[in-house]
Amino acid sequence: MEKFGLKKGKDGLKVIVMCEIPSNVILAEDFLKIFDGFSIGSNDLTQLVLGLDRDSAILAKVGDERNEAVKEMIRKVIKLCNQKKKYCGICGQAPSDYLEFAEFLIKEKIESISLNPDTVIKTILSLVKIKK
Repeated sequence: MEKFGLKKGKDGLKVIVMCEIPSNVILAEDFLKIFDGFSIGSNDLTQLVLGLDRDSAILAKVGDERNEAVKEMIRKVIKLCNQKKKYCGICGQAPSDYLEFAEFLIKEKIESISLNPDTVIKTILSLVKIKK
């Protein structure tokens, strides 16, 4: 940023940091003093919260973002970002795979959700029905 003369806050430039390890969540207030928000990397966060190797065929079924410990970490980050009027979005597979997880994110008031191209329309239509 310095090399190109970019300055945080100037001309609308925001700096968003990935939130994908438990220490990001635990120290979220400190990170939000520096950055303009979080993009939650739910795949890595899930793996590290649950202490799993998600590439292991034996353990892959256990590593699920719908686990309550993972949801609590995500809930904490969303709530803190909303309180501090900071951006919070999510990238990861779960909202595309599990409609109930996308619903959870909407109920927690996340600002944006990344979806796989093949699930965008189906997920949006389902979420619109739920909001009504």
